Amino acid sequence: MPNPTPSPKPRAKSRKSFWLKQIIMWHWMSSALSLIGLVLFAVTGFTLNHAADIEGKAAVTEHAAQVPASLQPLIAPDDKPDSKKVLPPQLAAWVAKEFKVDTSGEAEWSFDTVYLPLARPGGDAWVSLDRETGEATSEDSDRGVIAYLNDLHKGRNSGGEWSWFIDVFAFACLVFALTGLVLLWLHAHNRKSTWPLVAGGFVIPAAIALVFIH
Repeated sequence: MPNPTPSPKPRAKSRKSFWLKQIIMWHWMSSALSLIGLVLFAVTGFTLNHAADIEGKAAVTEHAAQVPASLQPLIAPDDKPDSKKVLPPQLAAWVAKEFKVDTSGEAEWSFDTVYLPLARPGGDAWVSLDRETGEATSEDSDRGVIAYLNDLHKGRNSGGEWSWFIDVFAFACLVFALTGLVLLWLHAHNRKSTWPLVAGGFVIPAAIALVFIH
């Protein structure tokens, strides 16, 4: 008796299997990429929501020095309008060495003062140069690790590279969520609580916003 010819695999089933594998692959890849970021943003979401309760006292450090006489002509008062520009190279090198700061950013030049802001995540700092006397002063405040992580959450004073990271992280989270939604839809017939839970995830925050936030 001849062996029956196996029926060809339906094209639709093959296409469905292909897309299912793609969705699963993108789901686990995006989850792997966003895992640490999700933990960070979840924890800092809690700390930001309770910032008034857990914020520590800032540690402030002050320092004073005198601009060398040979460099004072670089900051001598003039009649130019207020502006923003980087420090001259020799002056920037002296400030960096004296105050242990990054002097690559723009300083604010007014008639009597050169002010170099040095804001960063979790803290703040500045260096001020008196254009008349050459007196140099600085202040550095450190608000601790929690404040540092909170500022990373908000992208505050974190630089362009961190801004790019947030964009990539947000895209990975979007892929993770959308592929997860597709997988929920594919398996919902075996899990009756799927759509009530999904609906709850939308209805609960929407109801709180409508009822309690004015």
